[in-house]
Amino acid sequence: QVQLEESGGGLVQPGESLRLSCAVSGRTSSSWTMGWFRQAPGKQRESVARITSGHITNYADSVKGRFTISRDNTKSTVDLQMDSLKPEDTAVYSCNVFDSGWSRDYWGQGTQVTVSS
Repeated sequence: QVQLEESGGGLVQPGESLRLSCAVSGRTSSSWTMGWFRQAPGKQRESVARITSGHITNYADSVKGRFTISRDNTKSTVDLQMDSLKPEDTAVYSCNVFDSGWSRDYWGQGTQVTVSS
């Protein structure tokens, strides 16, 4: 019913920037919380950033001050601006929306971000 598709990943050098975008299609609600997760090899998936319907945001400590999450409800997109990238940011980044009404999550397929000199 709900489909998410990420784009914008790639290979960059430390200190460079990337902007990830997630397009959401299907029957969605503007009241849903949206966010980005990432999973590096050998590690569990972790929450990177979240944004509520009221545009309240929170970030993992490791990315605070470097990453910025935003959403555009008219376009049904959620973006993640990543600045000052570090090798530790290398991971597969996945878009997520949470339907609080039915307590269910929707996920994108993920996009690879690699930070290496």
